[in-house]
Amino acid sequence: MEEIIRQIGALVLGAIPTVLLFIVLVAAYQWLVQGPLSRTLKERHARTAGAVEDAQKAIALAEAKAEEYAAKLREARADVYKLREQRVKQWNTERDTALDDARKAAHQQVIQAIAEIEADAARARQSVQASAPELAALVVRVLLPQAAGGSR
Repeated sequence: MEEIIRQIGALVLGAIPTVLLFIVLVAAYQWLVQGPLSRTLKERHARTAGAVEDAQKAIALAEAKAEEYAAKLREARADVYKLREQRVKQWNTERDTALDDARKAAHQQVIQAIAEIEADAARARQSVQASAPELAALVVRVLLPQAAGGSR
């Protein structure tokens, strides 16, 4: 057993430089490789995360602007439709006014034409009534000589 302990002691004593060298190597690795690599990875992650956040902000801003443009477009369309409807109402009002004016003018012309026709009819009646005795005498002259000539 003493031999085993001595051998273990010799092994441990021989392993001390290896352990020290391993510790120095781990420290050098941490200082030379792991530290700069970790810093670089953290910077890259920060840049990537920052870029992703910036992209998300830009996307959100673009979506907000797109919604704003869509709202403005809807408003503009509504304004155009309202303006169009007002114009159509105005045109309909103007058309109705023109139709009413035309109807009134036509009605006035009809009344005037009826008055003229009635005046012409009255003049014709007066003319016929005035010439009735002459016409009767003419009819008598025309018919009587034939009646007299036919009975002789």
